[in-house]
Amino acid sequence: MIPRILFPTTPPANLQPAGTVLAYHAQREGSHPALTFNGETLSRAALERRANRRARAFQQLGVEKDDFVVISLPNGIEIHETALAVWKLGATPMPVSYRLPDAELEGILELAQPQLVVGVDPGRLAKYRSIAAGFLPNPGLSEEPLPPAAAKHFKVATSSGSTGRPKLIVDAKPAMIDPMCPMMGMEVDDVCLMPSPLYHNGPFTQSHLALFCGAHLIEMSKFDAVEWLQLIEQYKVKWAYLVPTLMKRVWDLPNDVRNKFDVSSLELAIHMAAPCPAWLKAAWIEWLGPDRMMELYATSEGSGGAYITGREALDHPGSVGRVYPGTEGRVLDADGNESPPGEVGEIFFRPARGPGSTYQYIGATAKAVGEWESCGDMGHFDEEGFLYISDRRTDMVVSGGANIYPAEVEAALDAHPGITESIVVGLPDADFGQRLHAVIIPAHKDEPPSAADLQKFLEPRLARYKWPYTVEFRTGTLKDEGGKVRRSRIREEAIDKRSCGEPFARLR
Repeated sequence: MIPRILFPTTPPANLQPAGTVLAYHAQREGSHPALTFNGETLSRAALERRANRRARAFQQLGVEKDDFVVISLPNGIEIHETALAVWKLGATPMPVSYRLPDAELEGILELAQPQLVVGVDPGRLAKYRSIAAGFLPNPGLSEEPLPPAAAKHFKVATSSGSTGRPKLIVDAKPAMIDPMCPMMGMEVDDVCLMPSPLYHNGPFTQSHLALFCGAHLIEMSKFDAVEWLQLIEQYKVKWAYLVPTLMKRVWDLPNDVRNKFDVSSLELAIHMAAPCPAWLKAAWIEWLGPDRMMELYATSEGSGGAYITGREALDHPGSVGRVYPGTEGRVLDADGNESPPGEVGEIFFRPARGPGSTYQYIGATAKAVGEWESCGDMGHFDEEGFLYISDRRTDMVVSGGANIYPAEVEAALDAHPGITESIVVGLPDADFGQRLHAVIIPAHKDEPPSAADLQKFLEPRLARYKWPYTVEFRTGTLKDEGGKVRRSRIREEAIDKRSCGEPFARLR
């Protein structure tokens, strides 16, 4: 088997507006399957017709070229039909979690000022035009192609940011695609499996890149390790997206269960979004073979990253690889000087076309040293130029591939009248990588809030995946006289208490 290539070796030669690419592949072979979800399969031609009709419906709702359209939908056919419709109008899709409470969603919308919000009941957000999930366009609208139009920005990603306030990451690239120049290790007319929520930047981007290269995209509503294996066998999947949490769930299956499925069709399993334990990576390489494994480490901003093949990982365990083409990477010390190989510092990247060439922030400012921008992580290069991640510069917690900023969670907790202050940290977890743990100083030490009370309080303020799993109550203060806190110390103390069997209250 010839190893797949993560990045194209030749520049795209036939760039087209993203909204026209599915029609290109439908003209090649319209009956070819484009998308399968929960056993339902749509051909390229069928998905193209449905997206055209939906685009006309959005047009009647006022969507125009370069408008932002927020998409708040779960995995399924509708989210793809919606994104394709947005691109057909030359507008920019912006996926967000469909589980966001109103306060969190409104903070994002205030920055985005979208023309339309898809997946939110009309009237729920008074200041914004919205349509509910399950919206069906007027059947009298035409299914014929629309005039080609390309958005100035391919997509918009969202993040809470290290301050706990929302920010938007606006892709600087226009929505132009070469349908015969696949990326991310995909191939034209591939068969791809996506098991992760599409409101995350990586899965949203990768799944649509699959459709854009004419692939048959198999999508899961919720990850199940056995079903993942079944789908590979049933559809002869060749390319699969993963995060380490899902990799571990597959590996935790009994050997006889995992090995009874035929996964010989799988040519590339690419994982990203969170650090992968070296032992887990080694186990997958032994199972699938080194030529079928690839890891990508990248920023949502597109400013830089690294990648490593399975064979390279055998010689450089724990590394995320060499910096990928089109970017440069450096590790700088606290004074902004370049750190020598083996010495840990803060990781910075610079894209080939310079700062600001890959993204724009709304609601935030990048940390930069000259033309070099921080990716928020600490690490080091070895003598051969392989990058190793040591820790986060920020306090961000990566849980199951989702980025969670403690400041945002603490802000919600501290709003509770029964809480004086709180600190949120990530505790090691074999399944999720980290799970959130909250250390709380109650306003009345003899009457701390109950778990049920905290659940009720957080429900309208935070998406559930951002809730702490466990809570402990302390007396005194968590900060010094200068208002500083040593999160590492608090985290170590919580780990010690857990290892000694001290019970913590559970929120979920």
